[in-house]
Amino acid sequence: MNPAARRRCLPLSALLLSPLAVGAEPSPTALPAVQVQAARVPGVDPFALPASLDTVWIDADRTGANAQLSEALGGVPGLLARDRQNFAQDTQLSIRGFGARSTFGVRGVRVLIDGVPATMPDGQGQLSHASLLGAERIEVLRGPFSALYGNSSGGVLQVWSAQGQAGDPWRLRVNAGADNTLSVGAQLRGAGKGIDYNVAANHFSTDGWRDHSRARRESLNARLGTELAGGRLELLLNALHAPNAQDPLGLTRAQVAADPRQATAVNTRKSVRQQQAGLRWTREAGAQRWQLMGYAGQRAVTQYLPIPPGPQANPLHAGGVIDLDGGYGGLDARWGWNGDLWGRPLDLVVGVNADRQRQHRTGYENFIGTTVGVRGRLRRDQIDIVQNVDQFAQAWWQWSPRWSLLAGVRHSTVRFESDDRYIVGRNPDDSGRRRYQATTPVAGVSFEASPQWRLHAAVGRGFETPTFNELGYRADGQAGLALDLAAARSRSLEVGSKWHAQDGRQLDVSLFRADTDDELAVASNTNGRSTYRSIGRTRRQGVELQYRQPLAEQLELQLAWTWLQAQVRSPYLACAASNCAVPDTVVAAGSRLPGVPRQQAYARLQWSPGDWQWALEAAGSSDVVVNDIATERAPGYALLNLGAGRSWRLQAGELRAFARIDNVLDQRYIGSVIVNDGNGRFFEPGPDRRASVGLQWSWR
Repeated sequence: MNPAARRRCLPLSALLLSPLAVGAEPSPTALPAVQVQAARVPGVDPFALPASLDTVWIDADRTGANAQLSEALGGVPGLLARDRQNFAQDTQLSIRGFGARSTFGVRGVRVLIDGVPATMPDGQGQLSHASLLGAERIEVLRGPFSALYGNSSGGVLQVWSAQGQAGDPWRLRVNAGADNTLSVGAQLRGAGKGIDYNVAANHFSTDGWRDHSRARRESLNARLGTELAGGRLELLLNALHAPNAQDPLGLTRAQVAADPRQATAVNTRKSVRQQQAGLRWTREAGAQRWQLMGYAGQRAVTQYLPIPPGPQANPLHAGGVIDLDGGYGGLDARWGWNGDLWGRPLDLVVGVNADRQRQHRTGYENFIGTTVGVRGRLRRDQIDIVQNVDQFAQAWWQWSPRWSLLAGVRHSTVRFESDDRYIVGRNPDDSGRRRYQATTPVAGVSFEASPQWRLHAAVGRGFETPTFNELGYRADGQAGLALDLAAARSRSLEVGSKWHAQDGRQLDVSLFRADTDDELAVASNTNGRSTYRSIGRTRRQGVELQYRQPLAEQLELQLAWTWLQAQVRSPYLACAASNCAVPDTVVAAGSRLPGVPRQQAYARLQWSPGDWQWALEAAGSSDVVVNDIATERAPGYALLNLGAGRSWRLQAGELRAFARIDNVLDQRYIGSVIVNDGNGRFFEPGPDRRASVGLQWSWR
C-alpha cells in the first residue's frame, strides 16, 4: 500500500470521535491502515484537516532501551521531550511552550494511553506507565484543536497499542547498556476464538548515569478485544511498579563544571505503584456510531524531598515526605452521525465525559533525631478531591468540493475540594473548595489547492486551571489553600500548508500564535516549598517545519525544525535570589519565558539495505532561560546518534540484533532544566557517550 492510499484509509471521524485525528506520516515503508473507533467518511483524506498532527509509528526495528517515550518523539516539530536522567521525575514534555514550566510530571499537555486519560482532572499528568514495547503509534496534536480535550490542553499526546490480529508475531526483547542499564520485555499479540490480544510486560533497571540515580520499573500493558452486542468491547489493563527511584536533584552551574555526574541529594527518592483498568464499547450501525468508556485506577506515591530539618520546625510546614494514595476514574459517552447537509457531506459528534480523583495526602518529617531520609512525625493529613464534567460537540462539513469546515465547542466544569484533617496547635483548618468553568470554541477551514496540497487556518480558545500542587500553599505565607488563583485563558491561531506527494515526499509548515491571560508562575520558592500566582499576559508564537524525502528506494531523510518565541507581555515582580519569599525584581514585558528554547532541530537519515538497517540522527536545541529574571541559562547543544540493526529470518522465526551509540561526539550538555529552582540548582546534565546492544526474537 503506497502512502497516499494509506492516508485515504484513515477515517476522518477519528478526529471527530476520538476527538484527535490520526495524522499519517508518508514513508516508503507500507504501514497498516488505522481504524480509530469509527466508520470511515468515504473520499476524505485526514491530512487535509485544519490541524497540526503527527503520528509516530513504533515498529519492531527500533534500537535502544524502549524505556521512555522521549526516545520516540525527537522528530515531531513543536514538541520538546527531555530525558532528565532522573527516573524519580517524569519526562519533561511541552508542546509549543505549554508545559515547559513544570518541575515534575506533565503540565499543560493532555496525555492519554489507549484512550484512557493519564492526565488527572486538575491537569497534572504522567507518562511513566506508557509502554513503547506494546505501542503501535503515538499521536501528537498541536494548536487550537487541542482545546477540545478540555482543561490544560496546550497540546495532546496519545499512545495507542495495536489491536491483535491472527498471525501477529510474539516477541522477546533484551537490551543492555552503560551504567548497568537493562531492559527485558515480552509482547504477546494475536487473535483466536473470538478474542484478540496485545499484552506487553517489561522490566527496566539502571544504576543511572549520575550519582544517586538508580531506578527500577516493572510494567504491564494489555489490550483485549471481542465482539459484543453488535459492537466491539475492549478491556484495557495497566500496572506499574517503580520502587525507590533515587533522585539526584539539579546542580548549580559551578557544580556542573566541577562534576556533572555528582548528586546533591541526601537519600531523596520516590516510589510509585499504579493499577488501572478500562472498558470501551464501540458500535457502528448505518450512519450512526456509539462509544461508551469507563475506567478506574489506584495510584500510590511516596516521595522523600530534599528539605532540611530546620524549616520543618515551622508549625505550618507540611514536612519533607509526601505520601499520596488514592483512586481515580471516569466515564465517557459519545454519539456520532454522518450524512448530508444541503447535499454536501456532514459528520457530527456529541458527547459528555466526567472524571474524578480522590487522593489522601499526608506529609511527614523526613528525619528522626539526627537521621535524615526517614519518615518521622505526621505534619499533614487531608483528603483532596478534584472532578470535572464536560460536554462537547463537533461537526465537519464539506460545503464545496475544495473547501471544508471543522468546528467544535466544549464546556468544562472543574471542582476542587480539600478536607483538612490535621488541625494541631497553631496549624489551622486549611479546608476549602473552588470551582472553575470555561467554554472553549474552536473552528478551522481547509482548502484543497491541489490533490497533493492543502492549506488551512484555525482559531480557538483554551484554559488551564491550577493543579492541587499549585493550590497547596498561599503566596502570602498564611495557612490554607491558594483558592484565589485564577485559571489561565488562551486564544490560539494557526495557519498551515501540507504537501504530501505520492512518492512519499512531504512538506508541512505551520505558523501559530497563542496569547494567554493569567499565566500561572512561581511566586516564591523557600525551603522546598513553592507558591504560585498569576503573572498576567504571555505570548507563544512561531513556525514549525517538517520535511521527508525518499532519496532512494532504501534511503530516506527526515527533517524537523521549530522556531518558538515565548515571551511575557505584561511586567511582573519575581525573586532575584534563592529561597526568596517576597518578589523584588521586575520582569519586563518582552522577557523570555523560562524552559523554552528559541529553536529546535532534528534530522534523521535511514538506510535499509536488505536485512540491515542503519540510522544517523542529529538533534539540537538553542539556549534555554531557566528562571524568570533570566540571570541563568542553559547553553544550546547539538548531538549525534547512531543506530544499526541486522535481521536473520530463520525457520522458527526472526532474530534481530541491534546496537546504538548516543552522543557519538561525547559532548557536554544540559539535558533538561528545573525552572525557577529555589536553591539555584537549575541544571540536569545530559550523559556523555553511551552505547547499548540488544537482541529481539520474534515468532508466529
